Amino acid sequence: MSTSSECSYSYEDYKETADWLLANTDIRPKVAIICGSGLGGLADLLDNKKVFPYHKIPRFPQSTVQGHKGQLVFGELNGKQCVCMQGRFHFYEGYNIATVTYPVRVFFLLGIETLIVTNAAGGLNSKFKMGDIMLIKDHINMPGFAGQNPLCGRNEERFGVRFPCMSDAYDRDFARMARETAQELGCDSFLQEGVYCMLAGPCYETIAECRVLQILGADAVARDTGRVRENPGDMLALTIYTHSWNRESTEEEGPYWKERSHLS
Repeated sequence: MSTSSECSYSYEDYKETADWLLANTDIRPKVAIICGSGLGGLADLLDNKKVFPYHKIPRFPQSTVQGHKGQLVFGELNGKQCVCMQGRFHFYEGYNIATVTYPVRVFFLLGIETLIVTNAAGGLNSKFKMGDIMLIKDHINMPGFAGQNPLCGRNEERFGVRFPCMSDAYDRDFARMARETAQELGCDSFLQEGVYCMLAGPCYETIAECRVLQILGADAVARDTGRVRENPGDMLALTIYTHSWNRESTEEEGPYWKERSHLS
């Protein structure tokens, strides 16, 4: 398997992609939304849309997972200019970790100041229910433990510092705003807060792995969202519980994941 440092991109690669996008739309978004599984419909709500299929964008990776449209959608949401990713990239698709995170650096060069990330995940916390939305307050990056980090290799100072602090990777003020908004909308009863764990996938976790993740303090697990804080900016990350671990299962039984909910 290739290491992160063997699969990096140059600053000019990212800039080529960003410059092409800026040259092909008059929209100058300050907010980027990465739509998770089942949430791509948000991009369809944008006004004054400009759609770019990934295969037409220079150097942009391609989505191969069913249900991921594979396009960037620029437009306005409630009067705010933004860009949505309909379809993301995963380590298990065969992409190296630098390719998986390629769009985030492109967003930085587009002038994005706020990043909102969403995903569908498996539940590990017995107090949470399927259909709950979890604010991610912290994460465990398992591929990172094995050296799969997009910041490996020579540091590009124009993107950020060599050793970024991760203790405040998820903006606390942004999370507080999300909780207040949920209360105003009357949906705070199913808004939770917890720790997300990213695994490489594509297999679902074994019973033993779920138990280990619980011991480590993970409340949700999936294969697609992980934050590496490199440049300044606000970030809000949300995960929706679409399935949960059946804690009563034994190794002789199965399947151990309760059926995925229709919310996915």
